[in-house]
Amino acid sequence: MAEPDSTVTFRIRREDGGSAGVLRRTWGRWWVKTLAVLALLGAVLGGIGWYVFASDLPSVDKLRTYEPPLPTNVRGVDGTPVYTYARERRVELSYDEYPPMLVRAFLAAEDKSFFEHHGVDYLGVVNAAVTNIRTGRRPAGASTITQQVAKNLLIGNAPNYSRKIKEAILAYRIEGTLTKKQILELYLNQIALGRNAFGVAAASYAYFGKDLNQLDLAQMAYLAILPKGPSNYDPVRHTQRAIDRRAYVLREMLKNGFITQAQHDSAMAEPLGTVPRQTPKRETAGAGYFVEAVRRQLMDKFGEDAMTGPYSVYAGGLWVRTSLDPKMQDYAQTALREGLLRFDRGRGWSGPLGHAKIDGDAWQAAFLNKNIGLDYDDWRAAIVIGLDTGGATLGFATGETGAMPRSAAQTPVRGGGGTAYGALKVGDIIAVAPEGGSFALRSVPKISGAFVVEEPQTGRVLAMQGGFDSRLQAFNRATQAQRQPGSTIKPIVYAAALEGGMTPASIIVDGPFCVYQGARLGQKCFRNFGNMRGAGPHTMRWGVEQSRNLMTVRTAATTGMPRIVSLMDRIGVGKYPPYLSYALGAGETTVSRMVNAYAILANQGQSHPASLVDFVQDRHGKVIWPENWRACDRCNAPDWNGKAMPRPVVRGKQIVSAMSAYQMIHIAEGVIQRGTATVLRDLDRPMFGKTGTNSGPTDVWFIGGTPQMIGGLYIGYDQPHSLGGAAQGGTVAAPIFKAFAVKAYEGFPKIPFRAPAGIRMVRIDRGSGRPVFGAWPTDDPKAPVIWEAFKPESEPRRVIHRDATVPDPAAAAAAADRARAAAETQKDTRRDSDFLQRQGGIY
Repeated sequence: MAEPDSTVTFRIRREDGGSAGVLRRTWGRWWVKTLAVLALLGAVLGGIGWYVFASDLPSVDKLRTYEPPLPTNVRGVDGTPVYTYARERRVELSYDEYPPMLVRAFLAAEDKSFFEHHGVDYLGVVNAAVTNIRTGRRPAGASTITQQVAKNLLIGNAPNYSRKIKEAILAYRIEGTLTKKQILELYLNQIALGRNAFGVAAASYAYFGKDLNQLDLAQMAYLAILPKGPSNYDPVRHTQRAIDRRAYVLREMLKNGFITQAQHDSAMAEPLGTVPRQTPKRETAGAGYFVEAVRRQLMDKFGEDAMTGPYSVYAGGLWVRTSLDPKMQDYAQTALREGLLRFDRGRGWSGPLGHAKIDGDAWQAAFLNKNIGLDYDDWRAAIVIGLDTGGATLGFATGETGAMPRSAAQTPVRGGGGTAYGALKVGDIIAVAPEGGSFALRSVPKISGAFVVEEPQTGRVLAMQGGFDSRLQAFNRATQAQRQPGSTIKPIVYAAALEGGMTPASIIVDGPFCVYQGARLGQKCFRNFGNMRGAGPHTMRWGVEQSRNLMTVRTAATTGMPRIVSLMDRIGVGKYPPYLSYALGAGETTVSRMVNAYAILANQGQSHPASLVDFVQDRHGKVIWPENWRACDRCNAPDWNGKAMPRPVVRGKQIVSAMSAYQMIHIAEGVIQRGTATVLRDLDRPMFGKTGTNSGPTDVWFIGGTPQMIGGLYIGYDQPHSLGGAAQGGTVAAPIFKAFAVKAYEGFPKIPFRAPAGIRMVRIDRGSGRPVFGAWPTDDPKAPVIWEAFKPESEPRRVIHRDATVPDPAAAAAAADRARAAAETQKDTRRDSDFLQRQGGIY
């Protein structure tokens, strides 16, 4: 038998004992195969899990450039904050601006190990999951501050385990992208803390009315409990629960060495100290109509929220510089309100402001749901929560109560019998004012109106009051109420006539004027206001000053209504058909349009559309509206550098010739001096204007002003009906303007209206319009000789009729000598050029 080959045997044994053999023998064991299968299964499940939970997660990189929704801040012409458009209270701060003790309070309440973990507290997650499964509650608990940032800013708050897993993955990513301070900054700026406050700085105002750096330890600890559920720790409804939770935070701060025992004990002894829920800061400005008109413009331009673009009104963080002058707004608002109250006084109680159904003792909620308030003097809105024979019990929005004795509500009811107290019902919301130790009933006027003030050189609206109170009446009558302007349209009619070749001295007959309007309408005969009889031929100036309708329609017929309605359209009053009645103010327009039209005349016929917004900046300070905006270089320089003064570029369109516009202004100055608005004469400054009273009368108007400022107003009922036969623009509207002007023009220089190049100032007889050579105008408003403005070659001339007797030359020479001698004896030798120099060098 052959011997086996020892070499082969050794090779086989060597191979079996090598690495391959070891692997083969290891794989042959059952537990190795089991582990491999489990590993493969884990990898597959991990891949599936990653696909399900992480594949569509948002990128955390956008947190680096995250811009939170911020409110739009509105400022006045001088930069003063006047209003904030906000649905969320929010104040954004950097990490270093947060007090260190406040940061510690939030760490103690929310995430003690924040600076140690990498986004997820794994032990806390396991404990929370076990607790949730055992109790069957919604998935919650153990979320770190980083996870809360991921939830709030990236994935939302869906109540399921899938969200918790995504939250953990994102938290891990966030920790690798941002620093701990950056994460805390995002958290403290964005967390919802109740009372519509987002972020800790906003919550500090909402709950304590203070800046963060003014809070004490107990107040900081209270804010730190709110992320768990602001409604659960409401300081009014759940006071003890809030105190207990605050105590927990203070104990945790002590346990972690954040505070001393003495600090802990002192804070524990403090009450909550919160303030009542209140209207957010700067949202009760007295310019409600103005800022609402601005809001509408911004909404049209930029949209409402973040879905409509990066510069939205309620999320874009815009900074809006408006033309609102707070002082002028206050003067206009006060003048209009007092005028409305004065007109309404004695007409009886106007009734409740509203009515709310009270369920049990829940009168405050019922009252707040009506959102009725007052912003006038010391008046307050109150709800009647009880009535008896002695008086009424009142409730206020703050939760306070008060009493109104029966004797304080004895005003007669307007349009009905009995007293106001007898008409009251539980649930009525009424206006009251403090009187003695109780309250007395007040009546909000039924009459309303609007007041607008504008700068003629730029068209910037300085003030706008669209009614008695924007909190009661949101309808802005300054821009939305279409009313007949009455005689305030006449300066535009006569401006068109001046453009057509007439002069201020043109003779127009104040007499009967009828026009045939066709077979259907027949003959139309016009008449003067109050059915005054015609006064015969007079100058255009006299017709404007005395507001004669018959002279106006005769002028319109002579000029041609197509020319007149064309100017009305170009000047912005409105588009009207060419009928003579529109020359007397039959067409509807708004106060805002009429004031702008007068501003165009005062600006020598150059148009600047009425504007409320000077410019809009984004949250970073870049001007985004108007387009191609340019700053005025050196306009804010602290001192003069000796060079030409900077001038902002203001461009406008010429609507009326400068000379015709000045002629009309010069004529309308006579309305103040001796016409229908003489109540303004004692203001003693160059001023023009025109009153208006339409049919009924249902509305009374005044529009006018100085070279620096034009104002206009109307008053009338929202549902037009007669104001009473005695109501006229000169007796009702003009005194309201005067109340404004007395305060508004205080400190303003007395600047005359500047005549444009080419205007000739000629002495004429005020009655006949003929030139005067032997007499001079005086300061007497009713002086027979006045200065009148004429275009070149249009002034009246002295003429000698063919049949006039030629004077003896010797007698004429003697008369001339006497005239020269008399002139030499005068202390003040007056010439036309002297007049021009006294007027500041006008042409």
